[in-house]
Amino acid sequence: MNKAMVGAAFASVLVGASVPITGMLDGYPVLAGQAIRYGIAAVALLIWLKGRLPMPSARDIPGLIAMVVAGMLGFNAAILLAQRYATPGFVAAMLGGSPLVLAIVVPALRGRRPNARALIGATLVVLGVAVLTGGGSWHGPGLALALLVLVCEVAFTLGGVGVTRRLGATAASTWACIGAAVGGALITTGENAWSRPTWRELIALTVLGTLVTAVAFVLWYTGVSVLGADRAGVLIGLMPLSGLGVAVIVGAQALTITALGGAVVVAAGCVLGLSVRAPSATRPAPDRVARR
Repeated sequence: MNKAMVGAAFASVLVGASVPITGMLDGYPVLAGQAIRYGIAAVALLIWLKGRLPMPSARDIPGLIAMVVAGMLGFNAAILLAQRYATPGFVAAMLGGSPLVLAIVVPALRGRRPNARALIGATLVVLGVAVLTGGGSWHGPGLALALLVLVCEVAFTLGGVGVTRRLGATAASTWACIGAAVGGALITTGENAWSRPTWRELIALTVLGTLVTAVAFVLWYTGVSVLGADRAGVLIGLMPLSGLGVAVIVGAQALTITALGGAVVVAAGCVLGLSVRAPSATRPAPDRVARR
């Protein structure tokens, strides 16, 4: 379980730290970039699996659709749209509410009450993220779009629970990446929708496709399988935390007392939330990555 916990935490850190890399794609066609990114991830995972990819059953299709449509393509589109009407801090703070949603929804789906310790831990994570990002502000449809970001993030985790349990983390991630690559390519239309990436953009797409997608997805879903979606969810709070760390390292943002205090609260929430032995945890399907 400790390996799964560390892996899921590392996945959250990778995603949060990828913000500067994503910024390297500013100006590149959004949907085309997503299709290329997920295509690279799908190829990398297929190589890891040596082509032995189990076929999903009819039971897996709804979960895969939730992962692809809401959690991947929808999430990225919602992030971009939300930041037109809300500050990045507000969107990040809203996204930080996903641990609390998962701590409530996951037990409810199984007919149970939320575990008090997990609920307090998730609440601390939410408060810490709000402090860390400065809350922010919004106008027009900014609130609705930020809420959509939150819904997409929750759908990404919940949609993969059953698929991962039946196929394993690597196979579930591979099918999701294939679906997102094909879906993104089909949606991308128009003569200006595709363009040849520069070397800088190609490096960004490769890093996003391999580390932030292929590696992070497998580690995340392995953690969800072992820890349960509600416990693993508190680790989402590490995303803005790692983003802050990278911003400070590259000199894009100063480390303030307020930000440091928010980081401490997030860390405390993660420790408290992960200290619960949640009955929602399930044994993952046989998976090479999960055993490493």
